[in-house]
Amino acid sequence: MPELDEIQGISETSLQLLEASGIDSLAALAALDAGHLVAELKLANQTLSLVKRVPSKAAVLRWITQAVAIVEVEPAGNTLPEIEPAVNFEANADVAEMLARAPCAIPLPGKIIMGKGLQVSDVPAGILLNRYSGDLEVRIGNTAPPKLELPIRRQSSNFETISKSSARVTFVANPAQPANPIKEKGNRIPGSKSGHEEDRVALIRTPRVETNLGKDPESRQYIRGVLHTHPWHLRIGAVFTLLLLVNLPLAVVSAFLLLASQEKPENFAWVPDWWLAFPIALPVTGLGYLLWGLTGKCRICNQKLFARRGAFKHIKAHRIIGMGFIVPLCLHLLAFKWFRCSSCGTPVRLKK
Repeated sequence: MPELDEIQGISETSLQLLEASGIDSLAALAALDAGHLVAELKLANQTLSLVKRVPSKAAVLRWITQAVAIVEVEPAGNTLPEIEPAVNFEANADVAEMLARAPCAIPLPGKIIMGKGLQVSDVPAGILLNRYSGDLEVRIGNTAPPKLELPIRRQSSNFETISKSSARVTFVANPAQPANPIKEKGNRIPGSKSGHEEDRVALIRTPRVETNLGKDPESRQYIRGVLHTHPWHLRIGAVFTLLLLVNLPLAVVSAFLLLASQEKPENFAWVPDWWLAFPIALPVTGLGYLLWGLTGKCRICNQKLFARRGAFKHIKAHRIIGMGFIVPLCLHLLAFKWFRCSSCGTPVRLKK
């Protein structure tokens, strides 16, 4: 007699589980019901713990089906229930004829019509706008947006002034004069009172021609950069910054020596009395630094110029080895009337 291992898809643990349940032949397997066999397998596995999960009913049904085919016996209650074939009501001639008689009927599935036993007269007609027999009142409003009266805007001299009418804007290559100047009253473009050389924006960007007349553009005497808004503020700030850097150590040293000369005149008789001027001048220089030096800022990046900041400096910043960045910046500013910002590197000039 064929053995159970002839069933395709059955594992070794499943064979052990069947043997533990008392199923040792294909004939015994073919004679069982799938649901009953699953219950027996669960009971055997709870006692012996052979597998983590008992085979499903579908897998057991496949085993029984193969066993039935091998031993050629009638299955024991394992047949599937017959499924009622689907009915295509739309292919029914009566349904098609009924639907053809009611072209304006509300569309209903044929199954509902046949199941409910509906007649054509029972289905309400669908009213279509193109077949409506009465007067159809349709109101159409004005959906166009209202035209707004825009005020006249005065433009720069590079193009014409846009008026209330739909006048075309004309651009010209020469910014000094428009292509078609409008002569209407109130729309005339005002001209510049002064020449281009004295224009404020141009003067801020570049110095006058006579400022660098005869100077080498590669030398430090060549004044370059944008014009600072407060040039004298920076000049005074640079002066007080240098005075404070020089006066501070001199005031400390002179104060110590003057005190030592008072305590031990025999050893410090050489200290002159006029050294007292350094400690006296320290508050004055400190106050000047607070008013002008500490408030001196770059026109471009707005960073303080004469205050030490623990940040990376620009590669083109003024620097002297041993003195840092502040002293060279002050000296360059006073000597050449322009400087480069230590933070952004932008050249800034103090002379028009």
